[in-house]
Amino acid sequence: QVQLVESGGGLVQAGGSLRLSCTVSRRAGASYALGWFRQAPGKEREFVAAISWSGGSTYYADSVKGRFTISRDNAKNTVYLQMNSLKPEDTAVYYCAADSSRVGTKVTSYDYWGQGTQVTVSS
Repeated sequence: QVQLVESGGGLVQAGGSLRLSCTVSRRAGASYALGWFRQAPGKEREFVAAISWSGGSTYYADSVKGRFTISRDNAKNTVYLQMNSLKPEDTAVYYCAADSSRVGTKVTSYDYWGQGTQVTVSS
């Protein structure tokens, strides 16, 4: 089993920054691609960013390119999402997810999910 715990959400003004963290508890020797998704009220969960196990490949939604950066520290079993130049439309619950097969951008590709952390951007 894999457990993911997000932290770092909060309330920030437009133009501000936040860094989300997700700690992953995994079986020894197992490798996972990791992704960040978000879900705003009344909307479907959507892809934000993903990173391969090695960290050599990263993917971003067009809406966050140039503003968000995903990174990981496998020694700490942690993935990060640095969010800069935040906009009110970034307001959502942000979820961390793990994919045991390959890095992807689809919600259905991911096997394990965290409980989410709220990010609210005020205008």
